[in-house]
Amino acid sequence: MPILKREVDLSPSHLFELSVVEHPWWVAYVRSRQEKGLARHLAGHGVGLYLPQAEKRVRRAGRTFVSSLPLFPGYLFFRGPAEARSTALRSDLIVEILPVSDQEGLDAELRNLRLLQEAGVPLIPHPFLEPGDEVEVVEGPFRGVTGTVLREKGPLRLVVSVTFLRQSVAAELDREAVAPLRRRLAAAG
Repeated sequence: MPILKREVDLSPSHLFELSVVEHPWWVAYVRSRQEKGLARHLAGHGVGLYLPQAEKRVRRAGRTFVSSLPLFPGYLFFRGPAEARSTALRSDLIVEILPVSDQEGLDAELRNLRLLQEAGVPLIPHPFLEPGDEVEVVEGPFRGVTGTVLREKGPLRLVVSVTFLRQSVAAELDREAVAPLRRRLAAAG
């Protein structure tokens, strides 16, 4: 049983088709537990936003409760010209808007994250990793996604990082579905 209905996590639906030159990314660091409030504010004012969320299931007194929680607590990604930034600040929910110097890099990382979400696999918040083994998924529904692999006992975990926030999420994959990125790039050259 959901505690609350799922709220908007992407608006508009073509957000990732927008140009980073005309619609640069902004990262809002919000007051405690105000990510969804800011998302509602921005969506209501027509500002493009991305608030990646994951379901959390809790069992209490024999009942299961489901809620959607931000993957990166305290942060919300939005995009648009300077007036989008002004609209966000008028919400009074923001502590700080963090400047994004690598627009293309953040855009690529958020696209990878969205692809994993759309595939419907559970995403698990994961501590940020220092650079490790870079891989590209070469088969299956994640084909083309790049990330860092954690080698653990059991299933392989592909970690997709949002370097700007120094945070990551992980998805479990079959080991046969990935190939080292360096080797694939060398073979292409």
